[in-house]
Amino acid sequence: MTDAPLKHTPLHDRHLAAGAKMADFGGWDMPIEYTGTVAEHTAVREAVGVFDVSHMGKVAVDGPGAVAWLNSLLANDLDRIGAGQAQYSMLLNDSGGVIDDLIVYRWSDDSAMVIPNASNSARVVAALRGRLVDGITVDDRHLAHGIIAVQGPLSAEVLAELGLPTEHDYMAMERASWQGADVVVCRTGYTGEHGFEIVAPNEVLGDLWDALIAAGTPRGLLPAGLGARDTLRTEMGYPLHGQDISPTITPVQAMLGWAIGWDKPEFLGRDALVAERAAGPARRLRGLLALERGIPRAHMAVHQSSGSQDPLAGPIVGEVTSGTFSPTLKQGIALALLDPSIEVDDEVVVDVRGRPSRFRVVKPPFVQPSTR
Repeated sequence: MTDAPLKHTPLHDRHLAAGAKMADFGGWDMPIEYTGTVAEHTAVREAVGVFDVSHMGKVAVDGPGAVAWLNSLLANDLDRIGAGQAQYSMLLNDSGGVIDDLIVYRWSDDSAMVIPNASNSARVVAALRGRLVDGITVDDRHLAHGIIAVQGPLSAEVLAELGLPTEHDYMAMERASWQGADVVVCRTGYTGEHGFEIVAPNEVLGDLWDALIAAGTPRGLLPAGLGARDTLRTEMGYPLHGQDISPTITPVQAMLGWAIGWDKPEFLGRDALVAERAAGPARRLRGLLALERGIPRAHMAVHQSSGSQDPLAGPIVGEVTSGTFSPTLKQGIALALLDPSIEVDDEVVVDVRGRPSRFRVVKPPFVQPSTR
């Protein structure tokens, strides 16, 4: 049995032509970096960066009462938003674990688009189709459309030069036309910066990418890969599915209670989640900020500070789920699942490949966002 070949986005040839370093991400051959993660990260924080995120899913949900039906399944409350707005939500399993975290675009009471993570898109489609009711359709458009993320303080200038809408609020979207094709421009992103995500048909995606780069290059735009996307989202404390949230890590543990419709009568996993919130979670996702040299990485053990000569003598109180060097802060940062006895401002010790490194427990974000 051979491994399935990696999928390619419609922009794959452009990434290769630009000399991108490519790697497998969720079954897709994706650019990790072009000129370097730190340079690309800095461009997004200070000017503008453009990302190919076409590997993300695109699922149209339509039919009479489609949003109400979707709201009975997803964890957040779609009644909190109106037509033309987007919402962060999650699809949970029976034990309250996260099958996927996703964005929902609400067009009307009868029409929505769900944007799941690349590796989970098929699971989300299967879960929704497994609970279909008469009149509702779930159309998987994963391979027919791509997504380009334009992120950074100058992102609106770049889109405006292409005649695309830029004035809508954060977590709102507008339909537009580009080269005669229908596109969706949403004020969303995974970086914490003012930015947009553009959903477009594959047939115009390449020209759109080229036009964005042409308009943005004089403004300091760099194409950015998944390496910068990861450092940017970690600085914001945004969770990554499979690390900070997963089928065994619940929203209560991940401090995502704000994205739960607690007053809704039903959603998948509700009973387990309500019970966990009442009892108190056995672990909580916290931020860690380095007090000395040391770059934390996923799965490194976190020890309680013992005060002894051996800094790693203290009991293990958790594990790093995401860790990196922050290009903005110039120090190590991490997200970690910790024992609930560990509080913000406590000092802990991370076992960085056998060497102890002191960290302070903090509440993310590590860098203040400018999304609004």
